[in-house]
Amino acid sequence: MAASVLIIACGALARELLAITRQNGWDHVEIQCLPAELHDRPDQIPAAVAEALQQFKDSYRHVFVAYADCGTGGTLDRVLAEYGVERIAGALCCEFYTGAAAFAEFHEAEPGTFYLTDFMVRHFDRVVIEGLGLDKHPELKSQYFGNYKRVIYLAQSRSDELSARARQYAEYLGLEFRQHYTGLEFVEGTLREQVVRWQN
Repeated sequence: MAASVLIIACGALARELLAITRQNGWDHVEIQCLPAELHDRPDQIPAAVAEALQQFKDSYRHVFVAYADCGTGGTLDRVLAEYGVERIAGALCCEFYTGAAAFAEFHEAEPGTFYLTDFMVRHFDRVVIEGLGLDKHPELKSQYFGNYKRVIYLAQSRSDELSARARQYAEYLGLEFRQHYTGLEFVEGTLREQVVRWQN
């Protein structure tokens, strides 16, 4: 079956989105990922998504964007409105893993929370340390993370290795550490709502 649904996704979600589409046999769905490093420069996300929409919009019957607002200040929503395309709900992509209610509880308990996911733990050096220039200018760490109080590792998998690494990164940032297992249940449910109705 030729793909009729395109998901334009943040690269930080790629592994999980691909796993879910394969497990469900959604052969009509294709995923096009943008660089995860865009999260370090959220002002560039709307233009990158717009470029992808312009490139692919005529090749698929339906397009869905797997980005939250991600610090774009509503600019991404204005781009999507021009194309009549929906995105995942929420302010940050990590809310995609927890659902709105649980994420709101985390935020209300401590607004100064830095969130890690499996992807962020696997690529912390590249996305955070190198992406923010902390490898060359470690003095910037206090500027970037001085207002944070804790790290919450939102774990998609039950991995002792990733848990240990997440704890080490929290120590590197000088922040309290917590872990919360999310699995992929909420992500799968959200995708199912979007893609199953477009299967035929």
